[in-house]
Amino acid sequence: MKHADHVGLLRPANLPGGGTWVDLGAGTGAFTLALRELVGDQAVIYAVDKNRDGLGDLEREYARRFGETRSLRPFKADFSDAIELPPLDGALMANSLHFVRNKAALLQRVRALLKPGGVLLLVEYNVDRGNAWVPFPCSFRAFTDLAPQAGFGRPRLIATHPSSFLGEFYCAKADVV
Repeated sequence: MKHADHVGLLRPANLPGGGTWVDLGAGTGAFTLALRELVGDQAVIYAVDKNRDGLGDLEREYARRFGETRSLRPFKADFSDAIELPPLDGALMANSLHFVRNKAALLQRVRALLKPGGVLLLVEYNVDRGNAWVPFPCSFRAFTDLAPQAGFGRPRLIATHPSSFLGEFYCAKADVV
């Protein structure tokens, strides 16, 4: 996928500008960059990943694309552990939930980080059977059942994109209830 594809998956969520966001499992930041493009330079984005090198790559690309890094807060941590962040307007999990076996517990912790009216954007493979690289995928159907158990409203399918690896990606939006 290219940057335009990442943006295309998130754009239909109609995100407001600004706010405080987190990208959980940011990696080198492909979706962090897409999120920044959509929420603008008044937003603060925490990029959480356990790989310091990937976060360094993200910082460099962020500066190259946007000419600044003041709105980016790299945060070295394992997103599947409890982490402390300020109250958030939104959370993005793009290709990260499929690494977590106990999705309900993690999503409850994510929910606890969000302000009233907050939103979770999930980008995942739309399958329920994994492999060595995607061990615990979560189809949109499965996420529809899981999100309300974690304190979110019923998710809405925002967009899909073909994947040669496991069929397709989807983006879903779930609001805090």
